[in-house]
Amino acid sequence: MDIQRLIDTFFEVFLKEDNQDIRVFFSPGRINLIGEHTDYNGGHVFPCAITYGTYGIARKRNDQKIRLYSSNFPDTGIIKFQLNDLTYKKEHDWANYPKGMIRYIQEAGWKLPSGLDILVYGNIPNGAGLSSSASLEMLIGVMINEIFAFGIERLELVKLGKKVENEFIGVNSGIMDQFAIGMGKENHGIFLDTNTLHYEYAPLNLTNHQIIIMNTNKRRELSDSKYNERRNECEQALSQLQKVLPIQTLGELSGDEFEKNKHLISDEILRRRAKHAVYENQRTIKALHELKSGNLVEFGKLINASHQSLKEDYEVTGIELDTLVEAAWEQRGTLGARMTGAGFGGCAIAIVEKDEIEAFIQKVGKKYKEVIGYEATFYVASIGDGTKEITMEVMS
Repeated sequence: MDIQRLIDTFFEVFLKEDNQDIRVFFSPGRINLIGEHTDYNGGHVFPCAITYGTYGIARKRNDQKIRLYSSNFPDTGIIKFQLNDLTYKKEHDWANYPKGMIRYIQEAGWKLPSGLDILVYGNIPNGAGLSSSASLEMLIGVMINEIFAFGIERLELVKLGKKVENEFIGVNSGIMDQFAIGMGKENHGIFLDTNTLHYEYAPLNLTNHQIIIMNTNKRRELSDSKYNERRNECEQALSQLQKVLPIQTLGELSGDEFEKNKHLISDEILRRRAKHAVYENQRTIKALHELKSGNLVEFGKLINASHQSLKEDYEVTGIELDTLVEAAWEQRGTLGARMTGAGFGGCAIAIVEKDEIEAFIQKVGKKYKEVIGYEATFYVASIGDGTKEITMEVMS
């Protein structure tokens, strides 16, 4: 990314003023390696931060105004609001994410002494399900925390980001996205218990392999998807199990415990939804063990089984994701592949031998176009750090 060009754009948009003291930040996107639709079921997830993400440049103002500009949406121009008017406005579109973050930071007791000029630019594919919204929330949170030296704990910012998503935007999502983006570590996955927020880093020694992100190019609007419907189905299944079992979440059950008690769930569809939540959680726990043992082959098998369950029991894949993943399974050098994110479009991931990447992209891309009628996009990703300030030394 040419950061100097972004800085030049910043001064073109906001003009040069007395205060030239700009600060530059980067907030990654995320993929989830395994553990899908487990986060709101009290289970484990296994995300990592990636090197695609959102850049931000900011400087303090001398008044109470926030001015926002996105290089991704230049036609929208500068979006402005005052620090004392942080209400959701539909016409403010993407700027509602920064606005919500600023509002909840202030409500938590950290008052901004002045406004800011902020330019953002993201290279996360739009609508791909790599969590561009959480990337933007954490970017603004870390930016404000650093610029005003508030000293807010990173986990607190993660929780505020989730609150923006849930209460300000109105998407009923779990904490995984903000956690992975805020807490990411280069060349590591994060094994996270979403119930307790206990986490540990697991080394991802992909010496001879690379993660390929495969974008279906089918737009997926999370708030409009069946996400909330699946969540409600899991809650119904849980409440039926709770009539007999002393559990708070589906994530507390082992596979054996589920099999012994699944008859308590009256509806076949609800039973399959709960089955996915329970077994996916167990696969994620096993994935940690396999990675710690350096067993990438078994890790790949778990990834494949995850997709199968998301297709058959949770029914969130669809023809686009299935076509990509099944084509990936057929290629030489593929350790494993599955959909990642909420589903219904968006992206899949594959772990592929470095020597086979070119052939993999060509063959999977060809098959996808034949079946779906338009092209998929492929990104070779690395696992990077969480949201942070980029110092001038790094830029030069």
